[in-house]
Amino acid sequence: MSTLPPRAGRRCHNAINPLHSTVYFSPDLGKELGELGIDDSNAAYFAARSAAMGAVGPGTVTATFYNFSHDLVARHLPAVWSVASPQAVLDARLRATDTTLRRLLGEEVIASPELAEAAGLALRAAEGCTRHARPLYAAHADLPVPEQPHLAYWHAATLLREHRGDGHLAALLAAGLDPLEALVSHTATGKGMSPRWVLATRGWHRADWDGACERLRERGLLDAEGELTEAGVALRSELEETTDRMDAAPYEHLGAEGVERLTELARGFLFTAASAGAFPADLIGKG
Repeated sequence: MSTLPPRAGRRCHNAINPLHSTVYFSPDLGKELGELGIDDSNAAYFAARSAAMGAVGPGTVTATFYNFSHDLVARHLPAVWSVASPQAVLDARLRATDTTLRRLLGEEVIASPELAEAAGLALRAAEGCTRHARPLYAAHADLPVPEQPHLAYWHAATLLREHRGDGHLAALLAAGLDPLEALVSHTATGKGMSPRWVLATRGWHRADWDGACERLRERGLLDAEGELTEAGVALRSELEETTDRMDAAPYEHLGAEGVERLTELARGFLFTAASAGAFPADLIGKG
């Protein structure tokens, strides 16, 4: 029996996760990895997010990232590890995180007691995460916690993001949604990446997208106009509820008062970052 208000953990995640994601949209990450010799944006993303697992090959990344074309992943892995070691990439990612957060939040926020408080709350929540069947979380949980509060907050956000993400992939698999069907159905909710962003960054082609739409229509999840049917809406809702159940432990561990405070603080940081241009304007949408 949960001790938290309904969807409290999801609301907290939705406030924390986007600020974490800013680093992967940041030119600072490309600059840091470019100095290591990793110039391709896809190679940089695969390396930066998978480096905690070591010098893994394309199969591991395709499995744990779920919604990327394996052909795209294999184009860059394991070759990227001949350019820079996983530890060098992790160090570069942390430097990029420092630069990005200072630019988006400002030095006053970086030095604030509120950010230090948020870091403590997020790290406490992460104490409730579990490693089993959660490879991306488990790999990041083995990394040291940075000393500076803004970097500790980002590290904790990484743990919470990957913990929920690993569980969400299990829910997608159980629902019978392949990688592109998952993307198409999420986009159809109006809360996922736009088709243009998916096709530009995930390695899929328009024919792949259209094929996924047709499969979803055959299952009665998508209508002729590309909108979710009643069954499709129900499936996406069930996916999130299932993910909530598998991701409840960190927020139960933190407790209702802590979750409410962390959500409040995280929303404030996110608003500041978004106002500073943290995200591409056309990232989310159905068009």
